[in-house]
Amino acid sequence: MFVNWMKASTIHTTLQLVEKLIMNSNNSDLYLIDVLSVSNGGKKLTPSSNSTVQPVALMRLGLFVPTLKRKGSDAGSVTIDASNELSELEIAQAEGYTDIRISGPRLSMETDFKVWVAIIVSFSRYGATSNSIELPFTQFASFAGYPDKEKTTVLRNRISESLTRLRGTTISLSSKNKAKHTVTGLLQRGQYDTEADTIRLQADESLWELYRIDNQVLLQMIVLRRLANKGSAQALYTFIESLPQKPLPLSFARIKKRLMLTSDNAQQNRTIKKAIDDLQATGYLDASVIKKGKEWYLNIHNRNSRCKLMEGSDFIDDFS
Repeated sequence: MFVNWMKASTIHTTLQLVEKLIMNSNNSDLYLIDVLSVSNGGKKLTPSSNSTVQPVALMRLGLFVPTLKRKGSDAGSVTIDASNELSELEIAQAEGYTDIRISGPRLSMETDFKVWVAIIVSFSRYGATSNSIELPFTQFASFAGYPDKEKTTVLRNRISESLTRLRGTTISLSSKNKAKHTVTGLLQRGQYDTEADTIRLQADESLWELYRIDNQVLLQMIVLRRLANKGSAQALYTFIESLPQKPLPLSFARIKKRLMLTSDNAQQNRTIKKAIDDLQATGYLDASVIKKGKEWYLNIHNRNSRCKLMEGSDFIDDFS
């Protein structure tokens, strides 16, 4: 069970800080440091900004990708080596796990990522004393960035199906020579009660770091709203955000791997170029596309994470 996962006063204060952050030109990250104390073998585990895995770490992995227009035979499930990105998880450090893999159904940017963010926000709000929480569907949908007019039966079914996919996403952790092995998931339990119109969630306490909220998640949702129904641009955005401030030119081959595109090569190139155009149209990305030999590259000149941010600040109001 979680103990003091997040104090109510910390939540209120942090949400105020997020609003101030949006108004602030300082690009430093906002962390909720004193989030929880967990009893594990008699030891108290306290996260810090140096050792904690942020939810955006999952963005580097190709876990959330564009919805495929044409589904091939291998499009239904994925297996990802997350050993590098998740090596600093407390459970990995404590048990000596070095091989970490995520497997399960293909998760979409258009729906599953929004639901995952809503899960993070829900636990940050209500996971103070337990790893099991319940909240109204309408509030959960707001956390996912959906406006009131979209909170229909269709959306309820879509979110219910997304919870099934997230619940079916497995995280496997193994030590060297597989002397120790643990199997868990992004979500232990997700349930939508149609009669009560509530969402019930249960998290794996050993993966508490994945459920922490930070300012990057909020900023991503604001930009993603502006990229509605543009899954390739959304996925490319989250990938670029996980890179160093001034990365080397990105080959299209690397982008194709991250977006897990499955169409023919010419169509994949067109998809990436369209996604780049969409990101430039939001004011987020200043970049050029160049060709070296037979390979295309994305040369990033500048990124503006707060692109026209005040126009999307209504998302922050959803947390008040």
